[in-house]
Amino acid sequence: MAVIAPSSPRLTLPTGRSRAPLRRMLLRALATLALGYLALWATGALSILAVSYWMREHTPPPPGTHPVRGIHHFQPVDADGQLWRGAAPSTAGYRALAHLGFTTVVDLRAEDLSADRLAGPHKAGLDVVRLPIRDGQTPTPHQVRRFLDVIGSVPGPVFVHCGAGVGRTGTMAAAYLVHAGQESPTTAVRRNLAVGPPSIEQIYYGLSLGRDHAEQPPFPVIALSRLVDAPRRMWSWR
Repeated sequence: MAVIAPSSPRLTLPTGRSRAPLRRMLLRALATLALGYLALWATGALSILAVSYWMREHTPPPPGTHPVRGIHHFQPVDADGQLWRGAAPSTAGYRALAHLGFTTVVDLRAEDLSADRLAGPHKAGLDVVRLPIRDGQTPTPHQVRRFLDVIGSVPGPVFVHCGAGVGRTGTMAAAYLVHAGQESPTTAVRRNLAVGPPSIEQIYYGLSLGRDHAEQPPFPVIALSRLVDAPRRMWSWR
């Protein structure tokens, strides 16, 4: 009597016709994710832009604000004129700072800068303190303490800047104002929004400031902030 061995199951590869629904499902899922991200970005970014525009229209510049060649957003932070803020100066901007009596510049940029750009303040006779913070992010407690120590120890006024002179610069300016008891966290954030739109995590950080502490944003705030801020940061890398 012959024994018939059971046949092994054949591996059936999906045909082109059976793969088509899978591709369509994948494309629909990707399209849904893209539209969801676009909606999130538009809601977050446009909301911050709208608030910043409203604040700029309804918040007068601090007394003493005046244009300086080679520095955008140049303005005093405190009433005593000890701390000033603005965007990264050009060569002419550094010379103007030296002419105005500034002795120290605090550079908050973490970008990869050329040796020539880093040497700009020194060529104008200015001292430089570098406290690198990544674009859109917030300072560490050590950086804030170092910043406050610099302001309190150097002769003459101090100028602080990042790239555009908005987010990182405004965050440090807010930390100084709240620590010195010159502004409330809300007013400090409002002043920064009047200069330009910071990131969501920088707004959260500013609102949480106290005279002797600052609360770092929790992970959900950081994740949302960096998702919303990603297109701007990618554009700035170009």
